[in-house]
Amino acid sequence: MKNMIRRPVVLLGIVLALLLVAPAAAQAITVYAAASLREAFPRISPNQTYNFAGSDSLQTQIERGAPADVFASAAPKQAQALFRAGLCTRPVTFATNVVVLLVPNGNPGNIKSVYSLQKYNRRLAVGTKTVPIGEYTRALLARMRLSSILTTNTVTLETNVSGITSKVALGAVEGGFAYLTDARIVADRTEVIRLPTWAQPPVRYQACVVRRDGVDTKTAEQFIDLLTGNKGRTVLKQGGFGLPPQ
Repeated sequence: MKNMIRRPVVLLGIVLALLLVAPAAAQAITVYAAASLREAFPRISPNQTYNFAGSDSLQTQIERGAPADVFASAAPKQAQALFRAGLCTRPVTFATNVVVLLVPNGNPGNIKSVYSLQKYNRRLAVGTKTVPIGEYTRALLARMRLSSILTTNTVTLETNVSGITSKVALGAVEGGFAYLTDARIVADRTEVIRLPTWAQPPVRYQACVVRRDGVDTKTAEQFIDLLTGNKGRTVLKQGGFGLPPQ
């Protein structure tokens, strides 16, 4: 009888000992990231919780106390604003991109180049003024002295780049300005018209650890290290992103 009682006690002791020496599983964190990172980030770190949207919208959510651990924006503007407000660590640049003109397969609007948009009235999808893709698009058109095409064509304003690519892929518009990486995601349903290199604004993605009560700072820092390390850079390059010098 004593042996029968002793065995469960011994087994319980072994289980407790194993739990004490076993390494704790890494805590999942919540990453707020630009919509154009929706394909790359889960490949870099699949076990995190992601919220993909326009960088300006995510910035506002974090300013209002959203439970983000990491913020990754498609432009320095949003991450730097949080840093200046004391709401995140100093942002680091981890990727670059370029803006392209995207058209549906078959090019129903017969858009040969961005200059084609000076003629006729076509339906275009463009980012809002406050979302990075919208700011980059307007900067590029201003450099090319083509800002007027946003008023001479029928423009639908989108709050993130995935809204632009979706409308182009579905044929709801005849063209849209998006990142090259997003064009690759819908490559089976769209065609890319390249825009002049000299007119491209510097598209830089930045990430930072959010400062708030309850943030998992250690795991958030590990995520950014992964993002800027070999694995992150490899996945981003495979997705068509440019990479800053290490």
